[in-house]
Parts: sequence; C-alpha cells; structure tokens
Amino acid sequence: MLVAGAISPVLAQESLPSWNDTAAKTRIMDFVNATTTQGGEGYVAPEDRIAVFDNDGTLWVEQPFYTQLGFMLDRVKDLAPQHPEWKEQEPFKSVLAGDLKGVAKSGEKGIVELGMATHAGMTTDQFSKIVTDWFATAKHPKTGRLYTEMTYAPMRELLDYLRANGFKTYIVSGGGVEFMRPITEKIYGIPPEQVVGSTITTEYTLVDDVPVLRRLPKIDFVDDGPGKPVGINQFIGRKPIFVAGNSDGDYEMLRWVTAGKRPGFAMLIHHTDAAREYAYDRQSAFGKLDKALDEAERRNWLVVDMKADWRKIFGWE
Repeated sequence: MLVAGAISPVLAQESLPSWNDTAAKTRIMDFVNATTTQGGEGYVAPEDRIAVFDNDGTLWVEQPFYTQLGFMLDRVKDLAPQHPEWKEQEPFKSVLAGDLKGVAKSGEKGIVELGMATHAGMTTDQFSKIVTDWFATAKHPKTGRLYTEMTYAPMRELLDYLRANGFKTYIVSGGGVEFMRPITEKIYGIPPEQVVGSTITTEYTLVDDVPVLRRLPKIDFVDDGPGKPVGINQFIGRKPIFVAGNSDGDYEMLRWVTAGKRPGFAMLIHHTDAAREYAYDRQSAFGKLDKALDEAERRNWLVVDMKADWRKIFGWE
C-alpha cells in the first residue's frame, strides 16, 4: 500500500489528464522520456533540466487585458482621491472613466505612467502586501472568478509533470517580477526565486533606522522580447532545454533555447477556443502571435491548439 500510494501521484502527473490524447501531448511526453532516460541519445543530466515558461497567456489568462494591467486600473481608482489632477490627466482620466480604448490610445508611454504611479513610491514589503491583498479579492471581468482561478489546468499539470521528472521550472515573463512573486508559489508551485520578470529601480534606505528597499519610479529591466534570453542568462545562469510561450514577445526566447546541438524543446500556446476562453493571435493588442506562428513549423516548435489539444482549460470547468 505504501508503494502504491507513493507511485500513484507520479502516474497521475504523467498522464496529463487535462490534455487530449493528441500529437501535442505525445511530443511533450516523448521529449521528457528522451531527456530523462539514462544511456539514451537525448539524456540530459538533472542539473541541466531547466524549463522556462512565459506567464501571461501561457500560464494564466491575458484577455481582455493583462492581469497586471487590471491591477493598475484598480489601483488608480483606489489612489484617485489623493490625486484630483488625474481627472483631467491621461491616461488616468480614461481609467477613471472606464474607457479602455482611451487607455490603449495612450500607448506604451501611458502604460508606463500607470505602472510608475501604481507600483512605485513604497517599500518592497508594502508593495507585496498590496499585491497579495488585491489577488485575494480581484475578479476577472468575463468570468467573475478570482484571477488566481484563471490559470490553465493543462499547464499546471505540465509544470508538475516536468518537476516529477527532475526539471526545475521557472517563470520568465514581461510582467513585473514583484507583481508575480507573491502569488506564483501558491498557484504554480514556483517559488519567488525562480521568477524572472521586468523590474523597476529599487534602492536601500533607512526609515526610522530600519533598513528597507524602496521602489522608485524608474524602469530598470524589461524582460520581454530580446530581454528574455538576457534575463535567463543573468538571473538563472543556465540555458533551458524546455520553453513555453504564446506570443511574439517569446520569439527570441524560443529561438535561443532551440539553437545549438543539445536537446531543446519549444512550444507555443495558440488561443483558439472562443467558447471556453478567447480566440486571438495576429491582431491582438495583448499576446500578439504572428511572426512566431509563421516560423513555428520550420523551426520544429510545437503549436498547442487550445481547442483541440486541451480537454479542459480551467480547473473549475
């Protein structure tokens, strides 16, 4: 009985129950089998079994807007009484009016302004508490579910499956690293030190003779596009052999991981299920998938069709 109890969780992970029995599931399991079979041609030592995952649109939902943008919108509304000037100042004016198109018109500059206003001017501990409190109550606008419930069951199973086979799993995301870290261990089993993301400048200072880290309104590092391989090299220090993404923001990361002679597996999550989630790719303002989709077949990247390859999308279905 003890033996059966110890083995059954691994068997459950290996079956990837939320995945349909399609070629996508087979390719993933074949790669894992090849890299973990000692003496095999594709064997990879455990210390080199590094797997990296984008977050937005790969592990959790990114429509109708990024989760972190949802946090910014709510935070602006919370802070508005302290900033009467925002009623006439874009992009804050559009946020307070509920005009998402107006927010979008402000472009990258406007999003950065929102980020600085809502993410800086506090200590790291204060920001962590603000984020944690937000995740405890914030709900997705379409489903009414907590954002913590808007993670993809097949991908959580994949994380578990890889870890059960000796892989170390990381998040490598364009999202703010200190926005993700308070929640990733709870929802993905990925501890804070295994999360790589965009950062703002942080300084050491004393407040009433107590050392704190204060967040400043200045971008330090953008972990997106070509920044992702740079971030992996800088913060992880080992080249991954497994990578998952869903957009052109992951393109350089996928290319880098699959370049060279050693084994490298890359997959793209293609959002094709408008009924159970969303259907989008080339024209989307969030998670645009165009160039990477065009090159996937030529580069032997697996394209996971959510509608065809996933039996369920969220754990509450």
